[in-house]
Amino acid sequence: MFLFAGGLISAQDRAISPNQLPKTAKTFLYAHFKGIPVSSAVEDREIYGVDEYKVYLNNGMKMEFDSNGNWKEVDGKHQKLPYGFIPVSIRNYATRNFPNTYIVKVEKKRWAYKAELSNGLELEFDKNGNFKKIDD
Repeated sequence: MFLFAGGLISAQDRAISPNQLPKTAKTFLYAHFKGIPVSSAVEDREIYGVDEYKVYLNNGMKMEFDSNGNWKEVDGKHQKLPYGFIPVSIRNYATRNFPNTYIVKVEKKRWAYKAELSNGLELEFDKNGNFKKIDD
């Protein structure tokens, strides 16, 4: 009988204590989301080790961190994000060009940033925070 061992190489999510997050992620949470309790933290493991961490806050916000604890995505779930960690050029562009909106989600990719506004527009920026296009 042949058994397929595919289960051994699949990703595994594991609930962890917020204290088990990398120091960088804990510092980020303390600096920008102080006073908002973490409802859950998840470690996403791949065969080579930790791939990323997902953190859910009591107010519904969700964030993803890389294996070193650097933020990759912060999703306010339609709530205004604190702007302290968002590059200044992105904050300024959004405030100047869309004055009656606010940033509700931001993603940091390898070569770009994406910022979603409260009106549903998605703005794309290069890795230096220079505006590239609107992606609605």
